Amino acid sequence: MCAGKMHADEIDIDADLVRGLLAAQFPQWADLPIRHVPSSGTVNALYRLGPDMAVRLPRMAGFFEDVEKEHHWLPQLAPLLPLDIPVPLGRGKPVEEYPCQWSVYRWLEGENPTPERLSEPALLAKDLAQFVSAVRRIDLPGGPPAYRGGPLSALDAQTRIAIGELGTLVDTVAVTAAWEASLRAPAWTGPPVWVHADLMPGNLLTVDGQLSAVIDFGTVGVGDPACDLIVAWNLLPAGVRNDFRTVLQVDDASWIRGRGRALSIALIALPYYQDTNPMMADNARHVIREVLADHRS
Repeated sequence: MCAGKMHADEIDIDADLVRGLLAAQFPQWADLPIRHVPSSGTVNALYRLGPDMAVRLPRMAGFFEDVEKEHHWLPQLAPLLPLDIPVPLGRGKPVEEYPCQWSVYRWLEGENPTPERLSEPALLAKDLAQFVSAVRRIDLPGGPPAYRGGPLSALDAQTRIAIGELGTLVDTVAVTAAWEASLRAPAWTGPPVWVHADLMPGNLLTVDGQLSAVIDFGTVGVGDPACDLIVAWNLLPAGVRNDFRTVLQVDDASWIRGRGRALSIALIALPYYQDTNPMMADNARHVIREVLADHRS
């Protein structure tokens, strides 16, 4: 887990700041115990508040729009999904010492799965497919563009820059070939559909190997459904990856776009987080290995 700063312009956040914000804006909760929760999350700092709440504070001022999006859409999405998702309990206002909106949520129990320790991978693949399918069936008008819902070609320049920065850390010839193969896949031509758009292991919670909750909906919106396939490479082992694909009835073009999306995320994350977020960097290396093995086969 990461406990330090990950971004150059990250705001100073600690338990004293959280206590002061609560005292000023939610005094009914200000005397509850506050405990920092180390996390690999790159957007929010997380503090547990008492036994059943959590305080999430954007690490940078530029992330404030995620707070607005979650408070608007989470209450509408929750009844339509088969798993627990965060329930907003309070929305904090910016102040001089902390210039962002912030949130109090209901605490969700569970642990983040990792590719190295999955007790029930087949069950997890089924759970994930059912969740993604439920998200795709959502029929709410006015959905915002999903953060990762656009065409892969929009990521080409940034991905190639990242490949150049990685140098000998990866097989640059192999990852370039895999990336270019994804760019050749036909683009999504259907109507935009609802997607979570950030199904990373750190945004999933499991209990006894079963998916219990999905968190962090700051990227949610409508777009290419292939972006929710990234979990096939960032978490699921190769032996159950096809089960996930079969339940969702994914066509070849969407599968390749999803694989390319997972690869791009990993290539961009690795040079950025290799010194500041070990879990993100380790998962990026895992994704690159899995995508290359899949591409070769």
